[in-house]
Amino acid sequence: MATETIVENMSEKKGLPAGIWTKCKKCDQILLQKDFEENFMICPKCGYYTRLAARRRIEFTVDDGSFQEFGANIKSVDFLNFPGYADKIKDTEANDAVVTGEAKIRGYDVVIAAMDFSFMGGSMGSVVGEKIVRVVERALKKKCSVIIVSASGGARMQEGIVSLMQMGKTSAALAKLADNGLAYISVLTDPVTGGVAASYAMLGDVNIAEPKALIGFAGPRVIEETIRQQLPEGFQLAEFLKKHGMIDIVVERKDMSDVLAKFLKFFSKK
Repeated sequence: MATETIVENMSEKKGLPAGIWTKCKKCDQILLQKDFEENFMICPKCGYYTRLAARRRIEFTVDDGSFQEFGANIKSVDFLNFPGYADKIKDTEANDAVVTGEAKIRGYDVVIAAMDFSFMGGSMGSVVGEKIVRVVERALKKKCSVIIVSASGGARMQEGIVSLMQMGKTSAALAKLADNGLAYISVLTDPVTGGVAASYAMLGDVNIAEPKALIGFAGPRVIEETIRQQLPEGFQLAEFLKKHGMIDIVVERKDMSDVLAKFLKFFSKK
């Protein structure tokens, strides 16, 4: 019997509504949804970090009731008439792969962007690039730090060269933060690859990663086939990158807000 059916039957037998139970996507452990969410959607049995939707990520990170979204109505346009693209962006609840807004973290003002891997693999197209730039512009106006939480497969092929242009566009915008003495904290979650990893995701004054997050440009299989050598164990995982100086710190999800607040306190003094 499929695990999904087992979960449904458990709720029915106990006379509970659907959504009471869930299961770990890695080890199939059946969990109470409430307990799972209170544990920041990390499996208590195997420690698997479930990928978070952008709004849930923001909920876990910022002070309660402090998030004020902007840029929600910006939508992608199928300007290349790429086959099937118009239907994909039309049939989704979210307008694109990133949610942006102003918020507070332990009382410190921030402008935050959180990417959503469930929207076309968190791919970066013209809308993602534009919203990241608007995040920077808002931070310059408010004179506060920027936090970007990345989760992406890279540039969006359905937008061709326009998607690749966002790498330079976002990088140039973030340079303005440095020019004005404002901080940019990059949080990398599973996965961050392709054009996002090659641009704003790795440009933070501090680069933070969640445990076991896959971070890199090309995938391990592609690299192995290219160089014809076996890669070391844990290659491109957050812990490997920290050991080799590519990121600064690996932080558990439950501690993320506290760690971000410490960096925000430091940068506010600077």
